[in-house]
Amino acid sequence: MTRRRYAPVWYAVVVLAATTAVVWSQRGAPPLTREARVDAIFSAWSTTTPGCAVGVAEQGASVLERAYGMADLEHDAVLRPDSIIEAGSVSKQFTAAAVLLLVGDGTLSLDDPVRRYVPELPDYGTPLTIRHLLTHTSGLRDWGSLAAIAGWPRGQRMHTHADVLDILSRQEALNFDPGTHWSYSNSGYNLAAVIVGRVSGQSFAEFSRTRIFEPLGLTHTSWRDDYRRVVRGRAIAYDAGRGGEFRQDMPFENVHGNGGLLTTVGDLLRWTEHFAAPPPGWEAVVRQQQTPATLADGRALHYAFGLFVGRHQGEEEIYHSGSTAGYRAFVTRFPGAHLSVAVLCNTGAANATELAHAVSDLYLGDRLRPSVSAPALLSEARGPLVGVEPDKAYRPTPDDLAGFAGTYDSREVETTLTVEVRDGALVVRRRPDTVLTLRPHSTDRFEANGLGLVTFHREGGRVVSLGVTQDRVWDLRFARVPGAPISGRAGRR
Repeated sequence: MTRRRYAPVWYAVVVLAATTAVVWSQRGAPPLTREARVDAIFSAWSTTTPGCAVGVAEQGASVLERAYGMADLEHDAVLRPDSIIEAGSVSKQFTAAAVLLLVGDGTLSLDDPVRRYVPELPDYGTPLTIRHLLTHTSGLRDWGSLAAIAGWPRGQRMHTHADVLDILSRQEALNFDPGTHWSYSNSGYNLAAVIVGRVSGQSFAEFSRTRIFEPLGLTHTSWRDDYRRVVRGRAIAYDAGRGGEFRQDMPFENVHGNGGLLTTVGDLLRWTEHFAAPPPGWEAVVRQQQTPATLADGRALHYAFGLFVGRHQGEEEIYHSGSTAGYRAFVTRFPGAHLSVAVLCNTGAANATELAHAVSDLYLGDRLRPSVSAPALLSEARGPLVGVEPDKAYRPTPDDLAGFAGTYDSREVETTLTVEVRDGALVVRRRPDTVLTLRPHSTDRFEANGLGLVTFHREGGRVVSLGVTQDRVWDLRFARVPGAPISGRAGRR
């Protein structure tokens, strides 16, 4: 049987596309067309690999829709331009639009408290609004990160919106006060989908079909609200396993709104066009959706409502990327050039963002300007891990390590962590069979692959809890259980 091997490195293909025209010119042959140069960009994907679909629209008209690679390696089904591929977080702009349509209907306000519609959430004693959900300024911990800390990352257990609500209902703290920071959180968009369903009286999928997909002519688009549903023309997702052999990597969950949009590059091009020429009733939605958010102190973000707003090669760019399981996506618009590019891939080996930009550069042509480093998002400058530098001089003694050993419990993620000393190193055990090594970082701090930055907190000099910090979860506390037996001691083998 022929093995499906990891495709050649994608960036070599982009370089090839950039230099091919020069080579042909040197040989006296006519330069390649833009279409041929697009083919070169995607030449890594073949009949032995998964691949990507790409679409380009100029002045509101589709000028290119092509696909490269296979949709199903087991059944030798070729990827087509109209193959259904999951769009990951590109989906968020559709969820934001659904909420904004309800705002236009007068049935809710962006500044309504979330608990008015989702009473399952705890009262954190500070205003938490729908606007915060859609702009990633809510402070809500990312539910997927919480599930992973508990030992069940997305893809290893089937999750539903009921699971999301259950996880969030147990969170005793936010990452930060709403509106004071920016931290990407899928939780906000799952709650937004729940709110749309509760306010409209329809399922979120049905509301989207009747108010967005059908009116805008998105005939191949739906939500993955039931992962078992048969979707004709859907491409299977893959990732590269050991030795470069491709293996299936499908999203087995019913959670959607944060991601889960099943679509085609053609439908995405039609979607991007409605921003340039809004149909009746969409003008306010389009205007609001592209307006960057601000923090409570007035500082502007590069994130609007399900969309990033920035610049690429001197051109204003409105875009979003997506990644779920083995699917990768990137959709971008250049309003000044009236150009849109959509890339959907069914392999985690593809960098959809870079591929889309390589295509965009071909069509932007003379409009390109030298790249200028954009200012970092406020989230990147203010996150909890930024500025926390490791102290190479920190070398905890065996007695220090023994002082950290113990059992730590969190009701918020319903998980117990057991910290032990093994062979002179600190490790953490988590059921059913996970053992992670804690590497010294700085005083009372350790790093663990798959867990994050672990900080031991003291009261009166004694360790009383540990906190787990990741990009999307800030200092999730595990309380030390008094008197719990320790199964591992210094020197244990």
